[in-house]
Amino acid sequence: MTTDLEQFPVSMRFLHWLTAAMVLTILGIGVAMVASLADYHQLVSIHRPLGFLILVLVVIRFVNRQFSTMPAFPATVSSGERFIAHASEMLLYTLLFVQPLVGWGMLSAARYPIVLYGPLHLFPILPHSVMLYAALRKAHTVLAYLLFFTFIAHFGAVLFHTLILRDRLFSRMAPYRVPAR
Repeated sequence: MTTDLEQFPVSMRFLHWLTAAMVLTILGIGVAMVASLADYHQLVSIHRPLGFLILVLVVIRFVNRQFSTMPAFPATVSSGERFIAHASEMLLYTLLFVQPLVGWGMLSAARYPIVLYGPLHLFPILPHSVMLYAALRKAHTVLAYLLFFTFIAHFGAVLFHTLILRDRLFSRMAPYRVPAR
């Protein structure tokens, strides 16, 4: 008789994959916004509410994480790799929390309306300031690159463990139930 492989709780797996899909979408939209002036306003109308949803989702994920049991790492993951994995997860959480706040602050400083949907708008969180807007715009860009590279590093580490080491690390967060071998 086989037992189930220890996996993250369903709630954590669902929130993880939802976040991944939203982050890939918003990064893609961000790149398209820079590359296409013709579609800029349509893209920004998706980018802003999606950024706010990511902010809400990361708070939910962080709270959910505090009340969930984490599965053990495979034996192939060294203590150094565990430290790096934890640090990179905290970096991702931090970036996913800070990046939307910087965007919200940036738009507030520019006095741009932040439309979520129809008449639903976010309130400004910073005073009007052209200088603050410029600094936050630069910060938003730098943080976007850092988020992208951190995401790629996370994805690369999972691929390395899945395809090279074959230690079933991916199975811990697989969106489906994975039986033990």
